[in-house]
Amino acid sequence: MEHWEALCPGGYRFIYDDSLFRPGTDTFLLSSLPRLKPGLRVMDLGCGTGLLGLLLLQRQPNLSVTGMDIQPAAIRLAEKAAAENGLRDRLTFRAADLRDARDLFPTGGFDLAVCNPPYYPPGSGALAEDGARRTARTEVSCTLEDVCQAASYLLRWGGVFCLVHKPERLTDLLCTLRASGLESKRLRLVCKTAESAPSLVLAEARRGGKPGLTIEAPLILQNPDGTPTPEVDAIYFRQQEDTP
Repeated sequence: MEHWEALCPGGYRFIYDDSLFRPGTDTFLLSSLPRLKPGLRVMDLGCGTGLLGLLLLQRQPNLSVTGMDIQPAAIRLAEKAAAENGLRDRLTFRAADLRDARDLFPTGGFDLAVCNPPYYPPGSGALAEDGARRTARTEVSCTLEDVCQAASYLLRWGGVFCLVHKPERLTDLLCTLRASGLESKRLRLVCKTAESAPSLVLAEARRGGKPGLTIEAPLILQNPDGTPTPEVDAIYFRQQEDTP
């Protein structure tokens, strides 16, 4: 079944289907990491139904976003959302395997690449039950190396790659980024509370960047009383709900 929701009152509407991987907190948190400015050419690798592109455009309307996903059903919904929001001129999609990026796009054609990649390698015991969820969560259709190499090829020299991953794979992430010509520049750990161990890591790398990594203050999701922190409210555009 298809579902429509608004990012914020009067904002863009996104779509998801119960048969596909449903939008999660990871995508919203990732959308807060890139430093957006007008005119950026953005590639969303493994875009699913297009939520991340909509989030970026909600924050900075003057972007050109291209999404790529291996699941045609997800791309059909993403295109439906682009049409619903009047964004066909700024939000386009392609049903394709990111491992074929070299055959589909010229090198260096994007300023920013973003990705919410599969987290778990095959054989890790974390396989989801059905094909769509398995593709989204486990490296059955592409590996972390595939994702990083695609981003490196697509980005211009000095272009930025932002992604979200699991802290337990941080060593794999940093090593794979560097091996792909992407130098890690910013890391931000995500914690449920100030006392909790990290559950996610947000990472920014630069194509051809010089060594030098900044570890930013953690992104805390909940206050001591269990309510969302002001930063999380801002990421979900909730502060706009109280505006007269």
